[in-house]
Amino acid sequence: MPVFRIKEAAELLGVSYDTMLRWADSGRVDKITDSAGRLAVDGAALARFARQRAQSAADADAAPVAAQSVRNRFTGLVTRVIKDTVMAQVEIQAGPHRFVSLLSREAADELALEPGMLAVAAVKATNVAVEIPAPAPAARRASVRPA
Repeated sequence: MPVFRIKEAAELLGVSYDTMLRWADSGRVDKITDSAGRLAVDGAALARFARQRAQSAADADAAPVAAQSVRNRFTGLVTRVIKDTVMAQVEIQAGPHRFVSLLSREAADELALEPGMLAVAAVKATNVAVEIPAPAPAARRASVRPA
């Protein structure tokens, strides 16, 4: 069972250590104590919490759209727009995630895209690669007990 210290969980969710600790202390996410006695979060519980949090954000940020096939919507700020005569490259920073979109110059002009404006990166991919990070040190994989 993967276990993440509060600091690691905060980094994964793109929030501060204090916010993650507050969520754990209030019971929003289940906390445990690792074998070294440090406050931690079970990986499966963290994944459930991240899904719930993402869904809540998507529900709150949802624009009035009649129907859509895209499930991954990330609200963020446009940080860069580069245009040439035919194409435009638009960068959106949504929390810890950076999205780069290539679209026609005409579309970028119609949307009046410029740095600092709010935008939604709607992602639909036919290919998604999954990577597994290098194994954690043995101390972090040690047994845990409920907090």
